Amino acid sequence: MPRVLNPAFAGLPTTIFTAMSALANAHGAVNLGQGFPDEDGPLALRQAAARALAEGPNQYEAMRGRSELRAAIAAHAAAHHGLAYDPESEVIVTCGATEAIVAALFAVARPGAEVVLVEPTYDSYRPIAEAAGLTVKSVVLSPPHWRLTDEALAAAVTARTAAILINTPQNPIGRVLTRAELESVARAAAHADAVVICDEVYEHLAYDAPHIPLAALPGLRERCLRIGSAGKIFSLTGWKIGWLAGPAALMDAVAKAHQFLTFAIPGALQRGVERGLTHEMAFPAELRTRLRANRDFLSAGLAKLGFDVLPCEGTYFLVAGIAGLTDEKDVAYAERLVREAGVAAIPLSAFFRDGVCDTYLRFVFCKQRQVLAEALARLGRYLS
Repeated sequence: MPRVLNPAFAGLPTTIFTAMSALANAHGAVNLGQGFPDEDGPLALRQAAARALAEGPNQYEAMRGRSELRAAIAAHAAAHHGLAYDPESEVIVTCGATEAIVAALFAVARPGAEVVLVEPTYDSYRPIAEAAGLTVKSVVLSPPHWRLTDEALAAAVTARTAAILINTPQNPIGRVLTRAELESVARAAAHADAVVICDEVYEHLAYDAPHIPLAALPGLRERCLRIGSAGKIFSLTGWKIGWLAGPAALMDAVAKAHQFLTFAIPGALQRGVERGLTHEMAFPAELRTRLRANRDFLSAGLAKLGFDVLPCEGTYFLVAGIAGLTDEKDVAYAERLVREAGVAAIPLSAFFRDGVCDTYLRFVFCKQRQVLAEALARLGRYLS
């Protein structure tokens, strides 16, 4: 490897999502791998953005985001979670949740600092953290219940911990962290005087128990950077509109990073999201009801075919064990299902640093019911 390249990225393969989607396209497979809906969100949002695009102006917006959208984001946090943020100093609009994560990690990175991740973890977290110069420590959860404990956190959090990055509801395993687990994170963060970066993009997709923002726990608001996503709330993932909210002192550092990453986000799309947060919040409630039914439909279908389906409390994602169906590991079996059954899923081992938990697949259920039914029918024909 040439020494001029950043090792955090140079040695990485193409993401598992890109690889499996390309394989699915090549074989005409039903793609239950990559996590995006196959129906767009409310027309009113798209029309608001289209009008703003046509009417203009189409110049740089304010670096922290349109003031109207930041006010809507703050009002959303207050209405749904009882969290109070000053839209002028404590909210920043970002290019999706990914840029929010980058800006947050850049803001806390300092020489010799560590960040603690919870595995299985979304695949972008580690390389972003390493590229920022942070040393990554991991807490590894175990199936089937994936519980986060004081003991596991204590083993990973040290005096050098600058941040703990959590994701709840959690991609890829569909966990919604309980209050007790969040209190464990709070204790660990307080002990190390660390920031907690809370990726909560699926906040409206918790099915069986309410989503609890860590920042809502007593005394935690001042050390939490909270990440949201319009793409996940309104099924408009291609818009790449996200945000960060947190105490002004932390957000000032985040803003300094954000200004050199994307600086400003397209104004027309911001206007569309503003419309959504102020007038279209019936949509995420309806989406949650529909996706809960999809989860139950896919879960029952996979279990009937012999998959060991694990509980799913939130998100778009369902994890199913394959040990009862094959002696192959998850990557080989996932590739074979694409080629021979015509159905794509994601091998769960891709979400672990060391490739553990290699007998599980992640299926998405944010698709139309007929798509899920076709995938189950193909799997049924193949497995029988």
